[in-house]
Amino acid sequence: MITARAFAKINLDLRIVGSQADGYHELRTTFQSIALHDVLTFVSSRGPFAVEADDEACPSQGNIVERAASLLWQIAGRSGSPAGVRVRIQKRVPIAAGLGGGSADAAAAVRALTRLWRVRVSVAQVREIAASLGADVPFFLHGGTARGTGRGDLLSAIPDRPRRWAVVATPSFGVSTKDAYQWFDESGAGTRKGTAVRLSLNDLQPVVVAHHPEIGRLIDELKSAGASPAAMSGSGSAVFGLFARLSAAETAADSLIGAGRRVLVTRTLSRREHQRLSRPVLARK
Repeated sequence: MITARAFAKINLDLRIVGSQADGYHELRTTFQSIALHDVLTFVSSRGPFAVEADDEACPSQGNIVERAASLLWQIAGRSGSPAGVRVRIQKRVPIAAGLGGGSADAAAAVRALTRLWRVRVSVAQVREIAASLGADVPFFLHGGTARGTGRGDLLSAIPDRPRRWAVVATPSFGVSTKDAYQWFDESGAGTRKGTAVRLSLNDLQPVVVAHHPEIGRLIDELKSAGASPAAMSGSGSAVFGLFARLSAAETAADSLIGAGRRVLVTRTLSRREHQRLSRPVLARK
């Protein structure tokens, strides 16, 4: 039995700087690992590869962890479909929140299954698997603080920033990434320069807030509580606020608690911390 932690991320900033030939948006973003994480347990079993989660919103069929397993199985040169493993996901990272929970799970699966199946893969092959699963999956293989360009999959490490306490608040709804980018395109914001869209840390934030004002209210409340910065993460719906002191973060979190909201206090992780804490661990049953 192997367990692995899958750490979430926030986007300290997110700029949409153009469009690619394949229709995807050209991004410039700063990823930051945080201590909030899912826990994945991989257990040898008879029968086909199976995924189960303690959150009914997390699909068991077609789960990104299953797709990661299939790609690794193929690269290992094994025939048929993956088999002999059951994965349990303790889901703690909110779904459809812009925190990268699914992508983090996929990266954790690649690390854990490489060890469990004793698969020999090169660094380039692991990156190929990650990039094919999602634009931000490669980041979760490294963690810490990194600049992402292209679709967010072209990474360059930047020095870790000082540790900060983070208040992460999620409303009662999620936001589809596809919808967020569609709203951005429909708004015409990408063709206008010097407009209000550049007044936020996240170019998707104004158009998402226009459809979901609750997200804007959460950001304003975090700012009023002393967060610096405070913004939406990725395509939402989660927002974050950073604090230098734990006591200030806890006070802010208490002030945000309301009907349907999920509010928690966590902290940023350095690259070294992320790589150490996300390492798969062999455990007894």
